[in-house]
Amino acid sequence: MIPQVEATIEELVRSPLLPFIERRIHAFVEEEQKRRAEFHRAIDALDPRYYGKKIEFINGEVIDAMSVQKKHGKAGQSILRLLETYVEAHRLGEVGFEKWMISLSRNDYEPDISFWAVTQSAAFKPNQARFPVPDFIVEILSPSTEKVDRVIKFKDYAAHGVAEYWIVDPEREMVEQYFLRNEEYVLNATLSDGVITSRVIDGFQIPARAIFDTDANLAALQEIMTRAQK
Repeated sequence: MIPQVEATIEELVRSPLLPFIERRIHAFVEEEQKRRAEFHRAIDALDPRYYGKKIEFINGEVIDAMSVQKKHGKAGQSILRLLETYVEAHRLGEVGFEKWMISLSRNDYEPDISFWAVTQSAAFKPNQARFPVPDFIVEILSPSTEKVDRVIKFKDYAAHGVAEYWIVDPEREMVEQYFLRNEEYVLNATLSDGVITSRVIDGFQIPARAIFDTDANLAALQEIMTRAQK
């Protein structure tokens, strides 16, 4: 069990208020599940309130994401260009970008970039609107999302077994790479230069500068395509 969860449970079971807490939590969860079921129905029905927007259901609330700054969008596009080209060239699975919603135990997210190995993606349907836990996720930080990406999603992705998580900071032009260990993330590297190598996507490695620099991105893309043709 996740250490933080275990510690919380230990604290609760020693409290004389446990029965009252249990009833309150049960009522809260029941009401939240109703709101989430309605949210899912709206997503699956392409409800115009949500269609075409970046929408997430986080801890009981529907969150409508703000528009991103250019540097945020460019960093995401740069990684997507390289990752999608590599994955498709080697038939490794499926890459999702922004509007691909993943459904976890409590929350529904639209990560900036997601990857599912072919063992999962082979079962995806053309009209599918929500997807299972990815093997790999990238989130691009922005002022409005940093706390969610570093705290809520950080814990949730780890708890659900997302094996590799990149947090990209376009302001500082740095990428943090986390690997899952004992149901928690461990920082493997923080890079602004050098090469970042995925542990989950076999053979995928790119220069960190290729995320932030157009020339470096084009050179990395050419390298991926050249190797795929051999």
